[in-house]
Amino acid sequence: MMNHFMILAVLLPLRTCYTKYSQQESDVFPVMYLSVSKDLDLQRLLVEWDVIKSAHEAELAISFEIEVRRINTTVWTGFQNVTLDKLGKPLHWAWDSDVPLECMSHAVRIRSKAETSKIWSQWSLWETLPGLDTSNRNGPQIFPKEKILAEGSNITLCCIGGKGQTIKEFSVYPTVYVNNTVNHTNSQVRFLPVNNLSHDKGSNIHVYCYDEDNRSHEAAFFVGKPPDTPKDFSCQTQDMKRVTCTWREEETYLYGTNSPQYTLSETSSQKKVLCKGSCFKQCSCSWDIGQQWIWNVTVTLENPLGKKTAADVFDVNHRMYPTAPFQVWEDCTDTEMTLQWNYENNGIELFCQTEVVQPDGKVELHNSSVADSRRVTVRGLQPYTEYTARVRCGAARHFWRWSEWSQPLTTRTKEGTPSGKLDIWREITPVFGGRNVTLFWKETPSFQANGKIISYEVTWEKIEDGSQPERISISSVYNSTRLFIDNHSYRISIMANNSVNFSLPSVLIISRATDNSRSTEELKEGQVNGTDDGIFISWEPRSIYDSYIIDWCNFPRLQPCDLQWKRFGPNTSSAVISSAAFVPGVRYKFHIYGSVANRASLLEKKIGYLRELPPCLDPIVRKVDLTYDSVTLSWDSYLTNESEPGFVRGYHIYVSPVQGNCNLKGSKKHILSDESELCKYTIENPEEKRYTVKHLMPNTKYKIVVKAFTGGGETPIVNFRYIDTPYNSNMLYFVFLLVIVPTLVAAVCHWKMKWVKEWCCPVIPSPNKSKVLSFKEFKIDSEKVLKINDCLPDMLAMDSNAEAHKLHPVTWSPLSSTPSEDKIDSHNSSWIYPSDTVAEDFLPTPTPQTHTCFENFAYSSPLEAESDPYQIPETLEAGKTNQAVVLYQPQCYIDIFHEDATSTTRETGERKNSLKYISQTDACWLGEGFDVLPSSESIQCLATHCK
Repeated sequence: MMNHFMILAVLLPLRTCYTKYSQQESDVFPVMYLSVSKDLDLQRLLVEWDVIKSAHEAELAISFEIEVRRINTTVWTGFQNVTLDKLGKPLHWAWDSDVPLECMSHAVRIRSKAETSKIWSQWSLWETLPGLDTSNRNGPQIFPKEKILAEGSNITLCCIGGKGQTIKEFSVYPTVYVNNTVNHTNSQVRFLPVNNLSHDKGSNIHVYCYDEDNRSHEAAFFVGKPPDTPKDFSCQTQDMKRVTCTWREEETYLYGTNSPQYTLSETSSQKKVLCKGSCFKQCSCSWDIGQQWIWNVTVTLENPLGKKTAADVFDVNHRMYPTAPFQVWEDCTDTEMTLQWNYENNGIELFCQTEVVQPDGKVELHNSSVADSRRVTVRGLQPYTEYTARVRCGAARHFWRWSEWSQPLTTRTKEGTPSGKLDIWREITPVFGGRNVTLFWKETPSFQANGKIISYEVTWEKIEDGSQPERISISSVYNSTRLFIDNHSYRISIMANNSVNFSLPSVLIISRATDNSRSTEELKEGQVNGTDDGIFISWEPRSIYDSYIIDWCNFPRLQPCDLQWKRFGPNTSSAVISSAAFVPGVRYKFHIYGSVANRASLLEKKIGYLRELPPCLDPIVRKVDLTYDSVTLSWDSYLTNESEPGFVRGYHIYVSPVQGNCNLKGSKKHILSDESELCKYTIENPEEKRYTVKHLMPNTKYKIVVKAFTGGGETPIVNFRYIDTPYNSNMLYFVFLLVIVPTLVAAVCHWKMKWVKEWCCPVIPSPNKSKVLSFKEFKIDSEKVLKINDCLPDMLAMDSNAEAHKLHPVTWSPLSSTPSEDKIDSHNSSWIYPSDTVAEDFLPTPTPQTHTCFENFAYSSPLEAESDPYQIPETLEAGKTNQAVVLYQPQCYIDIFHEDATSTTRETGERKNSLKYISQTDACWLGEGFDVLPSSESIQCLATHCK
């Protein structure tokens, strides 16, 4: 029993599961029927399928999943939700292919799932629609076939080769953007995606395909636009019998059989076609209205790319569009014009509008005040002025729109009295016995001739004596005349005359010739500058004048010069004078006058250019002064007459060495068009006629040119003047002193070497090397002592006799013998007794003389004992003489003193230290008679040659 219950417990859940599964299986409705076809014109797959009948009877809501496959690749997957009905009709679905369906096979399969079920049915079998890639074609073919393509759309073209053939080339002309993301599926089929088609390069494109055997296929595709909704669509009538509808179309770029078709029909019955439209400048379509007054019409525009419509509902009585008036004529006075016209009478009241065009282009509109009126009067016109008028009309009660304008009528009003005054001016030329006055006149903007000017009336009279005025009549073809008047003041007036009357007189006062306090020549001419708009002129205003006048000649180099003038108000002090006759490089003269009570006085004179040009000629250099480092240029004064194309502002001097670039101090660099470099000097004074260029190099060739410049610059540099700087003579003189003179001196010295050596470097004897010092008894310590008997002094120097007077005298005679040793010792000093020869040289007479001897401490010095390299060996030999022997103590001065001098032994000793030693090199040469040196203080004797 227990086992039975256990088996039931297991079987009951299994049964429940089975029941539930069976129920779900019963909710699955597989696709029982599937069919696929294609629409090649639209490149669209058409799919048809169905499920079992019970699903229709249950009116189930079912979801279908659809897959589209191309060459074993799924290219699209989507879902279609459908609620079935009991009619049991098959289901349909369409899919637009992005590639031509002819190019390859496409397959479709479907599965379903009821909304009440969670289980999808099995997929249906693939339903395949074969492409032409599997066919046995002989040559290549392009798909899709020729068709109309919409501008801005994308299309993928394909070319299928013949069986077993490879596509070699697939291209499009004209060249358009090609998307290279899609290439070819195999060698037999190639794709060519073209994006964003445009008509800019033509209304059609051509596609070419070639296979490996050069067999080809060509296709053409037209690119256009679908029609747009008709613009400005409306309908109206002109005669209440026939209605015409008009509209404006947009360009579709499709022509011929592909151009848009226009059909106008009643909206309530589209099948009732009222008319076929045509377009020429404007699209229109007309039909008879019969007895119908209310209309509801529709216009349809259609081309291969689409269709658009527009509608209009109207009452014919409210759409009156009258015809244009005709037979327009006029009747004029000097200030009024009356226009009249006709129009077709259609039983509709009209009112009209007149348009009057004035000479300046201004348009005035005048409406008729009465319905059905066929005339209008226009007032306030100018006399003898040409006007153009035309008329149009519209319905007076239900106005719809104006008719077309009538043909324009051009007419002229009649003449009237001239209004305003002429603008007059004069030019005065002094002549013998008076003045010639040339009068000029012109019409001002405020002057109105109001007719054809026949003549000008000129009247003049003296102001002082009130004499009768004189007058002449000048033909209208002239605008100037000349009068002769004396030196009195005159009043001149000019009037314009037409067929109706004279204008108001324009008056000019000519002052007495002697009234001018200063002549024209006394006024200096100021310079003025040109601008982009003309020549700018300013003047100093004066409060006494009520106006200013500036006159000038348009052609100053011609006669007559075409005198022009312009007036300015009292608060004006500057102006820009412009004229079409002004040209660059021509000097214009301007005279500024102040006017009060019609009497003008010259205030200022100006000259200027519209634009200055470079001078015509270069200054003529008349003189060139050269030095080794400068050049001075002198040139003639530059002509500054009226023929010059500008004001000469100064001069430029250009200098450069012929070889190399210029780099002179104080100059600026100037680069020519050929990249050569010059030094530039600027002279800003146009009166300067001389300039010196400094810092040149000697013995160098330079090129130089002088150029005048104006506000317009200077002419290009073409011709140079060449100069050669001379050698520097100072440098030659310096070189001569530095080289030649020392060379000559050295040569002379070399030639007289011995004499020069004796002159400049005399030999100094060395006592230690003398043979006279070879005796042992004549040595003091280790020093040798020179014997006086072999020493002959050859020079004496006497500086002062006063020193000699203080010394102890020793008298000797040239005939006496040598003094004894005792006498010498008693004086405690050394005495010198010269030989007869020496005595004769020193003393002119044999008068007894007194001598004093001093120690020469320099000979005791070891330095003085050294050998002299220039000493002559012969001078060292001990000389033998038969002359008197003089006792000489070592290193003594020899002083020659006056015979009256006396000195004690003590005084002599004191003088030893006060006397100076003068070396042989400092000794002065003495001539005959013992010349005295004024600057010395002692008498010194030097023994220079020992024999």
